[in-house]
Amino acid sequence: RGYASINRTDARRVVSVTADVDRSVITAEEVLSDLSRGYLNDLLKDHPRVALSLEGEQRQSGEYLVSLVFPFLIALFVIYALLAIPLHSYTQPLMIMSVIPFAYVGAIWGHQIMKQFDLVAGIAMMSILGMIAAAGVVVNSSLILTYTVNRLVSEGEALDDAVVNAAVTRCRPIILTSLTTFVGLMPLMFNTSVQAQFLVPMAVSLAFGVTFATVITLLVVPAIYRVFEDIGGLITGLRSPAVATESTV
Repeated sequence: RGYASINRTDARRVVSVTADVDRSVITAEEVLSDLSRGYLNDLLKDHPRVALSLEGEQRQSGEYLVSLVFPFLIALFVIYALLAIPLHSYTQPLMIMSVIPFAYVGAIWGHQIMKQFDLVAGIAMMSILGMIAAAGVVVNSSLILTYTVNRLVSEGEALDDAVVNAAVTRCRPIILTSLTTFVGLMPLMFNTSVQAQFLVPMAVSLAFGVTFATVITLLVVPAIYRVFEDIGGLITGLRSPAVATESTV
């Protein structure tokens, strides 16, 4: 049967296809991803004159992600500034913030784990917000560890010993802080009510992102601290001969 009406946009014939998604089973992003790899890709190949445009929630999600980029960069700059002021260093804030990408890895793994239990359908927009929130939380453990190393070095302890002792002495409080965050978010992560479903992805991102980044902090930050000090010593060593030559002349 033919169409009851023919819709046009910019003088071109348009057909709109809409559908509702059961978020307890799958997300709209996953549906469109499957369609793009299969049916839609074949459709465009068989009909070159057909143009495809994703609208509705998909377009809104894309615009929302783009709108988050600039505020997120501003937030990273503010975090860097707040760390640089008390530490009196331009490099140590970068070392502390190096754990942020690991929070995103933990968030993605967390979604995969929770998906196996049918508690989340996949990564959604609220998941992205949870990852952004995790970026501001995971630096706390790294900051505590770095501050402890700085304090031990200022007290006269050797750098290698200070790095090891800081990781050992701060291990328990850092892990406990992470676990309390994870446990506090568990009631929301395992909530099956309809009202809480849109918040579950954000809780998963925050809980697993913070937990995974905390473990990485205890392993990676001491090593990065040592590498930064070696690089700083190398740069200082390269500058020293030039200073000595100028003073001799």
